[in-house]
Amino acid sequence: MGRVLVVDDDDAMRRLIRLNLGDAFEIIDTGEPEQALALALEHKPDAILLDLRMPKFSGFQLCQTFSTFCATQLIPLFIVSGEAGSTTRDVCQSLGATGYFEKPVDFDALRKCLERFATAGPQIPRGEMRVRLRVPLKLRGTDAKGVPFEAAVTTENVSMNGFLCGSASPLPVDSVVDVYLVDGRSECAGKARIVRSELEGSPCPRYGCRFTEKTGHWVLQ
Repeated sequence: MGRVLVVDDDDAMRRLIRLNLGDAFEIIDTGEPEQALALALEHKPDAILLDLRMPKFSGFQLCQTFSTFCATQLIPLFIVSGEAGSTTRDVCQSLGATGYFEKPVDFDALRKCLERFATAGPQIPRGEMRVRLRVPLKLRGTDAKGVPFEAAVTTENVSMNGFLCGSASPLPVDSVVDVYLVDGRSECAGKARIVRSELEGSPCPRYGCRFTEKTGHWVLQ
């Protein structure tokens, strides 16, 4: 059974989440946003559900904290908010949110999303340092049908052994790609496996990639 941390100051909303998801997930919840980080470190949830408008700490602040702190940055974080609009979604995505669900919540869609991420597990060790950095890359590989593809992407964060990038072109998960640093020489940094996808169906999905082989210079050595 996966474990989900819920951070929302609305008691009724937390009860509703327990009612709809409690049969499939162990729910850890709090209405005190200042306790959220400590609970995440203690219980090591498989996913976090986060409201945006709360007293003392905003969900925007917590979203950024979770996505930049090395011990929590790999936990999928989903915003559950009454705020609609693409601007708010884009801000949350830029702060590291994996997905966004508007209230009233479509719990069937939320459950499916949580099941997919909670069973996937982390792809990069939680203790590995990540740096929020935008680096242009070129990825070349072959899809499941054997068709070669090439994609221009930009990283959102990088580590010594992997990176998270956004791509307007769909990238096949589990494919191995050649990674090129886009500079004057277009130097090949090595080969990486696309280990997961996030925000599928959006204009620019994100992909988690982990190096299987390094043959050249990388951003972090």
